[in-house]
Amino acid sequence: MDAELIRNIPPLTITRVTAGARWAMVETEETVGLSAMPLLASGSAPDIPAKICDDYVGAPLSALAGGLRMAAGIERSLACAAANAGNRAPNGGAVSDGLLPEPGSGTERTVIVGRFPELARKRPGAIVLEKHPGPDDLPADAAPYVIPGADHFVVTASAWSNGTLAGLLRLAIGSRVTLVGPGAPLAPALHAYGIHRLAGFIVGDREKTREIIADGGGVKAFKPYGRQIMLSEE
Repeated sequence: MDAELIRNIPPLTITRVTAGARWAMVETEETVGLSAMPLLASGSAPDIPAKICDDYVGAPLSALAGGLRMAAGIERSLACAAANAGNRAPNGGAVSDGLLPEPGSGTERTVIVGRFPELARKRPGAIVLEKHPGPDDLPADAAPYVIPGADHFVVTASAWSNGTLAGLLRLAIGSRVTLVGPGAPLAPALHAYGIHRLAGFIVGDREKTREIIADGGGVKAFKPYGRQIMLSEE
């Protein structure tokens, strides 16, 4: 999957890299890409040297996206944002956050990685895995026991940026898979890797989004300045 995204990076030049406590944003003249930043074991954000961002301004997008070869860390997260900046805004697609069940899903078994807002309403009865579990969640290390055999598997795009997505997809073979979040690559080629629905985010107001990310803001703060979109496998 990562190799596929690297191969398809267009010849664009990076104009700005913004790394906040929770999100990263990579810009070219024509495109914008977002990705979740890694958290320390304590749940806090690491310090990000400004030089890491400045060094890539003026470089080709592919230079930063090459960090997808790394297993995890800040540079991988920046690489994910760069790869997303390589995906031009798609034509078509549904306006959706990818969390509502597909028509006809009924009472089929659903497993979700990530405690998204309003899950009790959108996916009642779903099994939720979380790195820092709440009272209604299972711990992330329960994944091998609950993901296999699920009818539907919904996974946060943060699993891609932190390097755990490939392992989760291996557990979800045979499931209907949705990758969700502003960091989800809107790249139809990824349907071939077992991801049936890609629910991502297209930035509308760059300046406001950049300002929020630089100040450490999250999805709730920048969501009004873009649009959610979902690409489904045909």
